[in-house]
Amino acid sequence: MFVNTMPRYEILSADAIGVLERGWKRIVSEIGVQFAKPEAVELFAKAGQRTDGDVVYLDPEFVLEQVAKAPREFDIQARNPANTVHIGGDHMVFGAVYGCPFIREGDVRRDATLDDYHRLCKLSQAFPQLDSAGGVICEPNDAPLDSRHLDMIYALATLTDKIYMGNVVSGGNAADTLAMTSILFGGGAGADAGRAAIERTPAVVSLINCNSPLRWDDRMLDAQFEYCAANQPVVLTPFLLMGAMSPVTIPAALAQQLAEALAGIALAQLIRPGCPVIFGSFLSNIDMQSGSPSFGTPESAIGLLCTGQLARHYGLPFRTGGGLNSSQTADAQAAYESLMTLLPTFLAGTNFVMHAAGWLEGGLVTCYEKFIIDIELLRELRVEFTPLEITEESLAFGAHEEVGHGGHFLGAAHTLERFRTCFYRPLLSSTANFERWLRLGGKDATARAGEIWRATLDGYEAPPIDDAIQAELSEFVTRRRRELGD
Repeated sequence: MFVNTMPRYEILSADAIGVLERGWKRIVSEIGVQFAKPEAVELFAKAGQRTDGDVVYLDPEFVLEQVAKAPREFDIQARNPANTVHIGGDHMVFGAVYGCPFIREGDVRRDATLDDYHRLCKLSQAFPQLDSAGGVICEPNDAPLDSRHLDMIYALATLTDKIYMGNVVSGGNAADTLAMTSILFGGGAGADAGRAAIERTPAVVSLINCNSPLRWDDRMLDAQFEYCAANQPVVLTPFLLMGAMSPVTIPAALAQQLAEALAGIALAQLIRPGCPVIFGSFLSNIDMQSGSPSFGTPESAIGLLCTGQLARHYGLPFRTGGGLNSSQTADAQAAYESLMTLLPTFLAGTNFVMHAAGWLEGGLVTCYEKFIIDIELLRELRVEFTPLEITEESLAFGAHEEVGHGGHFLGAAHTLERFRTCFYRPLLSSTANFERWLRLGGKDATARAGEIWRATLDGYEAPPIDDAIQAELSEFVTRRRRELGD
């Protein structure tokens, strides 16, 4: 977890925020938001909102009243207390890529497997720059569809001791996630004790995507009802690709994003008042020549910075950003497009960052080499966004007295005391001269990244877990797999 106390980069004036507020209020009250779950519509109707079928027409003031019930900050506990995170304020929490069906390993692009999932959990555990492996780090296509969520949650719970994300494919999958998390945090006292423990301090965070424009579908809502009822945070995220799921102008996309996210947050508070939520944003655009999604674009960066400012305006922790790109391989395009998203992620002070390591090919691919490239970016940005300490000691006047005119500082006492830690030491980058670089094999960054992730896996050590708890988790997975017919 990184605490970013640097000033936020804000680009919206007070007048601009006022225009956007009028925009989302018109959308929710005049066009309405579709909730494809009768229980959701019923909750809104009981709260006095006008409904027509599964479309809810929301009073903007009612929405704001509900949003005000959500906590500004909260903790998510990890099974290793040292890895518990704080959501909100100046805190930034980072998770790996999410949702990719394919894997790239070197020059090979293939279907993701459960073995890949395990390896990615181990890599996420190994690097302190990641606070979470995430959830669906890749989609293990060799595991049965109905029960693979059990394998994924089991891997997250045992191969890592960091926070993790819950499954949202269905309400049943969410219930299984909660049951396994309750076992994990029951301390051997059983799932009931664990359920009480996670309701006191949340232990799993889940992504609930809006089927933009203006529709929350039944599967996501089923999962949201399970998690919110258990007091677990959900990341309520409009999925906006400008030109496809929203109008092409950034202000229109921002107004729609506010309408969708705030409506979802209002529902969360109707399910359980005071339950934690995260204002989610996934905002980019399509290529208007091909219709393909584009990531790492200037428009996405602008939307990201605006989102941070708007979330703070409404007093909400927020999610956006990551190492997003459209490149097909871990090349220069992948690196510069990812930085185009990661840099504004830090400038905005994003509280919860998904896709921070491994994203490739518009989110279709989890790439091992790109994972390491992103870790290097995260390491560098953390240093860049650490406030500079200016003191008499750091001014080093004594070094000037020692060296004098025309000398050098290599052997100065001030240098010798600090040379091991004074500058950033790269994980991936090479500073060798050309001749030494050739002697070492002439490897580019992608090749070096391949060596690093393999060496990291070779050195992986599983975090300790109570044998009884692991056995109970394993028994649950076996029983539920049998019940599901897999």
